[in-house]
Amino acid sequence: MQTGPAGSVVTVASLREFFRDAFRAASEHQRVGIDEQAEAYVVNILTMFSRAEALYERTPDGPRIRPLAHMLADALQAPSETARQRCLQRLGDVSLFVAGFFARSFARKLIDVDYHIAMGGNAYSSLADTMPRSRSGRSVAAVYAQLAGKFQRLVDALNEVSEMSYRHTDADILRLYEIWLKTGSRRAYGILGELGVRPVRARGVRFAH
Repeated sequence: MQTGPAGSVVTVASLREFFRDAFRAASEHQRVGIDEQAEAYVVNILTMFSRAEALYERTPDGPRIRPLAHMLADALQAPSETARQRCLQRLGDVSLFVAGFFARSFARKLIDVDYHIAMGGNAYSSLADTMPRSRSGRSVAAVYAQLAGKFQRLVDALNEVSEMSYRHTDADILRLYEIWLKTGSRRAYGILGELGVRPVRARGVRFAH
């Protein structure tokens, strides 16, 4: 027995299998369009960060997720190319996971989901550009390039995984509209339509009840 992303209890042989099946279904629904290597990479992130000690860092104030700006600074100040790549990978991975699983909680914070999407996408893009030109390096670069290019759709897919048992209501409209305005999320647009709202960028929100 494992606890699912939205708090429901599911029976699975392993957490990795649960995330693989859930993400694959969400990825197909959101038309993410990544290959098996990139899919496996995302599943590894979900499995790894399901353990709090992998996501949070110990601080005097208790476990905290290191600010993305600090992660970027670590990458820029890294003493070697290998260390820089490791920092960028951490930045991309944390950005993707947090944007995918904590998007609704950003409504009460100054830094929103679009910031995480920009930081994570740029981190993966930098990694893709700096991988060695060897055969293995090109293979890894291809994965990072997909993650960078499809970051928004990946976030939509992870949002779907995290809310598998969550039912959206009219109370979610403003937050969904805000996410759509900031990120262009197809998923947020679709849910708004299901709630009877047709969002329009220039003229506000058009209610289509």
